Amino acid sequence: MFEIGNSLREARIRQGLDYQEIEQATKVRVRYLRALEDEEFSVLPASTYVKGFLRTYADYLGLDGGLYVDEYNSRYVIGEEEPPLRRASMTTHQHRRVESRVVVIALAAIAIVTALVIAAFKSTGSGSNTPSASTQTLPKHKKHHAKKPTVAPATLIVTATSPTYVKLRLASPSGKQVFAGTLDTGQSHRWYAKRFWIAASDPAAVRVSVNGHPRRLPAAAKRVGVLVTASGLKASSGA
Repeated sequence: MFEIGNSLREARIRQGLDYQEIEQATKVRVRYLRALEDEEFSVLPASTYVKGFLRTYADYLGLDGGLYVDEYNSRYVIGEEEPPLRRASMTTHQHRRVESRVVVIALAAIAIVTALVIAAFKSTGSGSNTPSASTQTLPKHKKHHAKKPTVAPATLIVTATSPTYVKLRLASPSGKQVFAGTLDTGQSHRWYAKRFWIAASDPAAVRVSVNGHPRRLPAAAKRVGVLVTASGLKASSGA
């Protein structure tokens, strides 16, 4: 679980964006952008608007919009309220009278059907063979599609122990680039996504933390880059 509003605000400030610029690009009003960062979701008209604006805002900042919607659903969406029952328009006396008529008609229908069945049975004789029931076609079982495994989100913190050039993309070496530049000594950045690809000119000068667990960036990060998920780091290919 992560803080939705703070992560959006940090991403916006880190990229030097103002509300007016984001409003023009996303068509989401400034008051709603502020409400998302403050997690004041009651300001928005409905839960549907919250999810749509949240996904749009996060994607624009280079974050995983689906991840933010999932986090909102897990924390704030409890379930749809059941619609209230409509009151009956008829009085109790009328309702009972209609029920009585229905019961009488049903009993009469049952009596007629029973008489017809008995008459048909007698006409066929006691020695006749009972017709076999027609074979019913069993419904085909629906295929159960295996659910895709859920990928846990990762909080990635990158800190430089000495000046080094770092490149970061989402998901893969060809994914959307969210950072490219030189980190000075002691400088640190934080990102939220399910999967990252990171490369560094000097891997030994970079400290990496994934969901609070320190990881050492391997030497391969300089040559082919490294894939980062909540489960750990893995050497990749491409750039």
